[in-house]
Amino acid sequence: MADDFSQSLTPPVSPFAGDSLCELAPTRPPCFCCSEVKDDPTSPLSTEGYVSRGSLKRLLLHLDPAPSEYETDTVEIFGFPWVTETALVESTKLLFGLLRQKIYKLETLAQSSSHDFGLAPTLHYEAQDLREQCVSFLQYVKVFLHRYVEPSRSLDAGYSHAYEELEAQLPSALLEELFGITLLIGRLRDLPSNVQSAFNIQNQGKIFPPSWHLLHLHLDIHWSVLEMFHLLGHKMHGQVVYAHQFVNLTGKNLTDVSLFEEHLCSLLCDLTGLALSKYSKVRPTEAVSSHHYPCTCAKELWVLLMHLLEHRNKFLHTQSFWSYMNMLLRPLVLGKPPMEQFSGLPPHCKDPLGFTWWIVTHLAVLGQYSRNGMAQREKHLPDNWTFVEELLKFTCNPKRGLAEEQVRMHVHCCLTLCLLWEPSTSAVSTLWDFYSRNLNASFSVPWLGMSGLSMLPKTPLALLEQARSCCSPPLLSSLGHTQLYRSTNSFRIFLRVLALCLAQDRAGGVPQRQIKGRIYSKFSSKKMQELSEVGLMNFLLLFLVVAQQVELEDAASRACELLSFLPANCPPGHRTLVWMGQLSLVLLFQERGLDVGAQASWLASSFTETAKEFYDKTTEVSRRLALWGPLGSYLEGVAEVFETSPSLSLSEEKLLSEGFIWLLPACRQSELNSTLGFLQTVLAQLRRVHQRGDQSTSSLAWAPPATSVAKEHHLAVAAALWTHFFPFLRNLRLSQTPPAQLADAAAGFTLLAFDLPSSAPHSLQPSPVPAIMQCFGWDDMVHPLLVTRYLPHLLQNSELMSLLTGTCSTAVPGSPQSLSVRAWLRCVLQQHLHKNSDGTDSRAGRAVEEQLCELTRLVLRLPEVESLLQRAGLQSTATRLVPTSALEMFVKAVGSVYSNLKLLSERSAMVIRALDYIGDILKHIKPCLVSKNQEGIQLAYWAVGCIVKHWSLLLATSKAQQLLFRIVDNLLLPHHLTQQDNALRNSLPLYLQGLSVASSVSQSQGVYLKQQFRTVACRYLDHFLPASPTIGVISNHPVLLGACETSPTAQGAALRRTILEVLCGNFLLFKGHAPPPRLASVLMLLVELLRRNNDTDPTLLATPLPSLLRCVMLVNEPQVRKLSTDALQLVVERSAAASADRPCYQIITVLRSFIEDNEGVYDRQVYSALEIVAVLDPAVVQALIPNLSLSLRNTEHKRGLGKNITLRNAYVKLLSLLGESGQAEIRNLEED
Repeated sequence: MADDFSQSLTPPVSPFAGDSLCELAPTRPPCFCCSEVKDDPTSPLSTEGYVSRGSLKRLLLHLDPAPSEYETDTVEIFGFPWVTETALVESTKLLFGLLRQKIYKLETLAQSSSHDFGLAPTLHYEAQDLREQCVSFLQYVKVFLHRYVEPSRSLDAGYSHAYEELEAQLPSALLEELFGITLLIGRLRDLPSNVQSAFNIQNQGKIFPPSWHLLHLHLDIHWSVLEMFHLLGHKMHGQVVYAHQFVNLTGKNLTDVSLFEEHLCSLLCDLTGLALSKYSKVRPTEAVSSHHYPCTCAKELWVLLMHLLEHRNKFLHTQSFWSYMNMLLRPLVLGKPPMEQFSGLPPHCKDPLGFTWWIVTHLAVLGQYSRNGMAQREKHLPDNWTFVEELLKFTCNPKRGLAEEQVRMHVHCCLTLCLLWEPSTSAVSTLWDFYSRNLNASFSVPWLGMSGLSMLPKTPLALLEQARSCCSPPLLSSLGHTQLYRSTNSFRIFLRVLALCLAQDRAGGVPQRQIKGRIYSKFSSKKMQELSEVGLMNFLLLFLVVAQQVELEDAASRACELLSFLPANCPPGHRTLVWMGQLSLVLLFQERGLDVGAQASWLASSFTETAKEFYDKTTEVSRRLALWGPLGSYLEGVAEVFETSPSLSLSEEKLLSEGFIWLLPACRQSELNSTLGFLQTVLAQLRRVHQRGDQSTSSLAWAPPATSVAKEHHLAVAAALWTHFFPFLRNLRLSQTPPAQLADAAAGFTLLAFDLPSSAPHSLQPSPVPAIMQCFGWDDMVHPLLVTRYLPHLLQNSELMSLLTGTCSTAVPGSPQSLSVRAWLRCVLQQHLHKNSDGTDSRAGRAVEEQLCELTRLVLRLPEVESLLQRAGLQSTATRLVPTSALEMFVKAVGSVYSNLKLLSERSAMVIRALDYIGDILKHIKPCLVSKNQEGIQLAYWAVGCIVKHWSLLLATSKAQQLLFRIVDNLLLPHHLTQQDNALRNSLPLYLQGLSVASSVSQSQGVYLKQQFRTVACRYLDHFLPASPTIGVISNHPVLLGACETSPTAQGAALRRTILEVLCGNFLLFKGHAPPPRLASVLMLLVELLRRNNDTDPTLLATPLPSLLRCVMLVNEPQVRKLSTDALQLVVERSAAASADRPCYQIITVLRSFIEDNEGVYDRQVYSALEIVAVLDPAVVQALIPNLSLSLRNTEHKRGLGKNITLRNAYVKLLSLLGESGQAEIRNLEED
């Protein structure tokens, strides 16, 4: 047909005109385009569409569809130039014939389109060109209608020109052609499947198949035809336009009005059918988020229809958009055949009611779009509550028996509509009638699993937050709203609907009063007693929502009245929920600054009764376990009330009832931990609020009345805590298994007494803080687990410590710092008591170890301790000091400071302080000694040994001597040495060194102390001495280790002299000729003692010499002889070295006595022993030649036998070793 209009023939413009007549190409007209539009229910519509390009607005305002187009004399249509003002009148059938030709051609392309990707661009551009030509022609028709069509004159009137007759017939002809076009393209539902599938093309590029262009051309034509029908009716000023040709053919009156109605209903029906097809694939969880249109062009078409129909309803008084949709959907819901004009819906629908809810909801969302194509919060489409309320009645009809999964979706849609429109009181009433009958239902969807179960709140604040979430619905497009189906049940969605409805009239208007009345009227005593736990939870949520949206006091009093209908013996689960709901109301009162006294009193009374039952010994164990549920929830709830209170001035103290007096003694360990944790929370919040109030009033010149009222309430809270909690804590403090929270709670009370001293009971006055610290921290009977956790709370409080440091309390003896040090020392000494019997760490042991490290750090920072360490020059540089190392450092510091003091008064005061620090240390270590834990025993002996060594001067004083005597009697001289053997072996050197110094300086009891010291040395020389000499054992003998030092000191020499005296007096005594037992071991010990110490004092060195000479003289056993000779050599050589200028007087004296004692008995053995000495130091023997010669002659004289040749030969042998002096004496002997 294109060839029939080639330029070789006379075209519609005569004479022939070329391209020059169409100088400017017209702007591309608006059309449906979804290729670049984000698929979002609230995103802007396509910029190329009818709405964004202003076509809709111009249509509704009766403006020129294209004011800047078609201004030239000619216009190009389908590739040919036409006269702009006459083409449609003169060539109506021809132009529409060309339109059909283009449509046919595009359909052919769509049917025969190839899957060859190489041809895709060619097919796309060809199809796009065909569509643009068709759309341009439709735009031209609209412009022509607006500009040139006028109301027709009477048909009987004559026409002066044939054109006028054609012009008069144009409306009817145009109507016929438009009707023909609709018959040609058919309905959307009749499109081939390959064309309808183009709805699902998600290609965001620029290349589309012909089927996509054909589908969107159909949408353009359907909308343009409807637009032209509307334009035609407007231009004809109400005159009815008939399609005469079709009237004559069919006998039906086809007018512009009837054709508009028919085409509109068909279009609405087809769009609804497309939505119905999509609904079959929509899951209930996605109902609100899954839109109802197959593509955004269909979405725009819905928007166009809405605005057009609302405009016609307003100005032409035709039916509104919702009227059409209600007529379309109502038969579907009722299961009846559709109305005649809406025929064509798919015959089967899996869920007509659900589909209706779904499409109505999404159409309401589209009602937010303005004429400009932007989604706005303004309501551009009126509400449709009348029809929705009909849907609600179907949903809530018990005869239909809808499952929760359906009801939840319907109520979710209803909530969405409430957010879009003003909420409907009637809708809320219908929903409440349904839920009031089903309060006990679980409203669960089985196939959703756990995600479909609404999380039950565990605390009042969580319950209140759930109620708040119902009163603060999220935005429509947010995940919080779209995921409600998964996250909550239909009842809680209903609560959101209820909250919206109540919120629209906060002044208590008629709708609000109606709803409240309906809600209250559904509850009676019987109804309340029939509530299950789920029903009770739903009841509480309902009233919390009502309380937040209307008068709080009214709703709360009504709720309390209804809850009082519950039986007194209701299950513990019910009681838990009741208290949780009541506490949620308390939180709400608190939030609004209202007094909570009435609510708190009711709760406290109920709590006390339950606590008494919990305490009652006759209560069964299972019942007691069940009762802990409500009791524990009460603790959590009251803790939340206190934590959220900004001032604690709203009678919160009434929640701390006497029930705690009954509860605390009946608690098991885990329950007691929870209760003490609650107590800590309340104490901390009271202190925090009180301090905040003090800070605010300190900046004011006068205290406002509100502040004084708040302080009264604070004192009331404190009084309740002291009365109901503190006595139990004080009784629990001596427990051998104290819970960790006990220390925290006790510290909280101590700090409370510091902040509010007047609130403390009379038994703690006038100095409550030291009195409490004595109870929980300084008392020697308190478990270290408690002390090590309690004291750090207080020692790190600088304000408290400054007060304790600056004041002296008469409540307890001793200064706070010294008492704290004593408690720390006791904990260090007893830290191993808490290990398991096999020596492994227990949980309590690990806790003590961790807490003790922190306590150690804080004790070393006490001013008194810091001063001692600084004066002793023993400041620690370690970031984490081991407690035992810290103890040793502290003991050294005290001893060092004492030794440097000069004034007697200062030394006396220091003794008192030191004794205060350690207290009754033997009592502290007694549990360690009784236990079988070797680590504890060794630590006890080591620690006391450090004190004995480093405080030796201090312990020698009259004030401290009794402690030293007790240490010796209890630790060093016990009746039995079984478990302490290893501990004594390791720590004995410390004791020996300390006792040596103390015994040397003691004045009042010096003799007795020396005697005790010798007894200790003798006992342990014997105890650790092996039967046979073994160098490994002897070298590690604790007495030997205690006596050894690298460089000799006076104190060390004194210790060694005492040890040598003990050795000689107790271990080297011969009974006649018989040597003492273990002689070799004793000699080996003696040799080691002499060898390891470089003593040069002749007196000390001469101490063992008589015993050594006797061993050499009387014992011939090789090992003994060698050891005695070695020892003799050490003594003689060192004595000679010390007296280099002359013979050692002390050695000479000993040797002279040796000669005299053995004269006439062991003469030859004496000479033999002296030979050894003569070899080592001839000078000392030379000095004894006169004595030796005299002794020889006396012996011979006593015998009366003349010269003793044998004895003289032995003596000559000795003299031969003595040089000139010896030779001279030999000559004298020969002359006898």
